[in-house]
Amino acid sequence: MIPRKAAIIDMGTNTFHLLLVNLHAGDFTTIYKEKIAVKIGQGGISNNTITQEAKKRAFHTLQHFKNLIDGEGIREIFAFATSAVRSAENGSQFVTEIKEKFNIEVQVIDGLQEAQLIYEGIRFSGSLSAENHLMMDIGGGSVEFIIGNEQESLWKQSFEIGGQRLLDLFHYHDPILPEEISNLTLFLEEKLTDLLDAINTFSPTGLVGASGTFDTLSDIYYASQQIKKAKTEQTFLLPRVGFELIAEQLLNLNKSERLKIPGMIPMRVDMIVVASCLITYILKHVAVDTLTCSNFALKEGVIAQLIGKNSLEGASLN
Repeated sequence: MIPRKAAIIDMGTNTFHLLLVNLHAGDFTTIYKEKIAVKIGQGGISNNTITQEAKKRAFHTLQHFKNLIDGEGIREIFAFATSAVRSAENGSQFVTEIKEKFNIEVQVIDGLQEAQLIYEGIRFSGSLSAENHLMMDIGGGSVEFIIGNEQESLWKQSFEIGGQRLLDLFHYHDPILPEEISNLTLFLEEKLTDLLDAINTFSPTGLVGASGTFDTLSDIYYASQQIKKAKTEQTFLLPRVGFELIAEQLLNLNKSERLKIPGMIPMRVDMIVVASCLITYILKHVAVDTLTCSNFALKEGVIAQLIGKNSLEGASLN
């Protein structure tokens, strides 16, 4: 039987991801994957707009993705846009232009749909157990928090406090100044009251970080321990003590010094500073010795839906 092929495009605020897959009964194999730092939030996210320069980068990347999709003869394309597009006043015009130029139908999903897909991706990775976990995905525009277990998500919410927004608001000096960290922390206290209430209600005992920043943090930790990451694994463990040492380093180094850290990648070098401040804040409220880092996130949540490994609650691929 010829496998069903699909392309998933995740148009994040910072990074565009492409995933080409063969879908099987209950599983998938990757044909090709790529991520490009498009930064569509740069220069405009604080003003709720997508700038012309950002649009140009997005179209250039989507043309490249479309060439790869066509090269594989893939007809099923599932494209999703998140925080930067949903909050931009010219977001719907942007999506219309993509349809006209590339014949790609982009679904602009809301924060709860995004959180649900992230949950399904994390569950698919095998990162969860019967105990309640707090899950988080730090995007450029928003951060999704989910509390749940391997059976179900119990609570989820999206907060417009992503890395690009925090950079624009607080990170003016390099290295970041102590007062900038204090201001950022006060801002999080103000914005995350719903999350703290949910933590008190559901008492998560584990913390899972999805993709992005957490991939890079675990890469840095593994490099520091001279351990090679297994390509077949979807879940990596980062001891809290290891994270705290890395975070301290990130806060005290400038950009060129951060770039020299083994495991660091250029597309994360700016945002990882404010993201580490956010994780540090969360760790004050969730007592864990180990952070679980899941390679799977939104894209794999979409695959979980396509192959029927989910409950179809809260987000759909219509």
